[in-house]
Amino acid sequence: MNTARKAAKNAGILFFSQLMTYPLGFLYIVYTARYLGTEEFGVLSFALAFAAIFKILVDMGFDGLGVREIARDRELAGKYLGNVIPVKIVLGISCFALIVLSVKLLGYPEETARAVYLVSAGVLFTSFTEMFNAIFRAFERMGPISVGLVTNKVTLLSLTLLAISMGLGLEAISAIYLVASGLAFAYALFTCTRKYVLPAIEIDRVFLKETLKKSLPFFLSAAVNIIAFKIDMVMLSMLKGDAAVGYYSAAYRLIEALHVVPVSLAGSLYPVFSTFHVSSKEALNSAYEISFKLLLIAGLPIAIGTTLLADRIVPLMYGSEFAPSIPALKILIWTIPPIFLSYIIGTLFSSINRQVLSLKINTFTTALNIVANLLLIPGYGFLGAAFATVLTYTTSFTLGFYFTSRLTCKIPLTGFALKLLAANVGMALFVLSLPGANLILLIAGSAAVYLGVLNVFGVVSKKDYEMLFRREDEMQGPSMDAV
Repeated sequence: MNTARKAAKNAGILFFSQLMTYPLGFLYIVYTARYLGTEEFGVLSFALAFAAIFKILVDMGFDGLGVREIARDRELAGKYLGNVIPVKIVLGISCFALIVLSVKLLGYPEETARAVYLVSAGVLFTSFTEMFNAIFRAFERMGPISVGLVTNKVTLLSLTLLAISMGLGLEAISAIYLVASGLAFAYALFTCTRKYVLPAIEIDRVFLKETLKKSLPFFLSAAVNIIAFKIDMVMLSMLKGDAAVGYYSAAYRLIEALHVVPVSLAGSLYPVFSTFHVSSKEALNSAYEISFKLLLIAGLPIAIGTTLLADRIVPLMYGSEFAPSIPALKILIWTIPPIFLSYIIGTLFSSINRQVLSLKINTFTTALNIVANLLLIPGYGFLGAAFATVLTYTTSFTLGFYFTSRLTCKIPLTGFALKLLAANVGMALFVLSLPGANLILLIAGSAAVYLGVLNVFGVVSKKDYEMLFRREDEMQGPSMDAV
């Protein structure tokens, strides 16, 4: 199977598995929020954000580097894992101790502390799962990643529903996260060692020194990126309390679930981009342009449609208790277009060895995020945090797009943008013309209108679809000639 066809297949596998598990994750959020209420849901959300920030100390950029290096030389997989595993074990133990110390120093109540400890243990398991997932990505085998994802979501939802039926509390819900993460880790470990590579544990100081040097930009970039994603909830917890985190998180988790689209595409294209960087710059430019436009086609209508329907979505999902989340959702949904596009831009930076540039952008926007939160949260609460988040990701995308245009190719957007605008206007008018329609039917109908207008204008041409199935040596540059 040629490289481009394999990338399309892998993206399809990941997207299909994410599509299967999306309802499970979505139901988990909804049932957990409804059952726990705003304050305890806020505690759980804070625990997840807090643990995620510390998790970067265990990841150390190893996973991103591993995908790139092993995709270029698969014989490296055993040595890479054999050296990285013992380092991550030491880092994991140290990180958990640091979490315990931090929670005690910050003076959080015992119930919050227990939730943080349980969730953090689960997040550390996830760190090791992602290490094995990096091997699967490098080998361009997305099946094991999909199975692990399904295993995690099924376990998470089924045990949570059981806990709710038994009337168990926040601590039990937090422990379920640990169990689900542990099972996903066990599957990834078993699959990787049995079917792909059996690492021989060793400490090669020369190899580790070189690996740490190469992984440092990945680590720093991921660190500032995850802080930008999660610091708002930590700051809300400190400045405004658990209820504010609950309202904000209810909206934010709906947005976060939508990341399935760019994550699936970017994850599949990373090893392909890395290969094309070495073998064919024209192929790289073409793949980047098409993926960029497809993500914009996907992201913009989500933002517009959710803005128009947020008043109906939030009460349906969470109940009237979470009504304050409605304006937060209307604001946060506008992170979707820049985040979608930033995923593919970040993938491009990593694949062409421009991690330092990505780091500079992420560092600047993370500092911007922290400052904006400090200025806006005291006066505007979780709505201020929402505005800060939109500002952060819009700035990050703008800078990333500017530099990718200089490093690779300038994407022609004028004609494409006008046709895309027409499709979105048509969709919005359809939604506004049927205010009392069934929500599910309204969403389905608006999607049909949107796709119909796209098809009429030929926003994505037949050549673009064919591009995904061409051999590398047939790629002759950007094929978006219909726009």
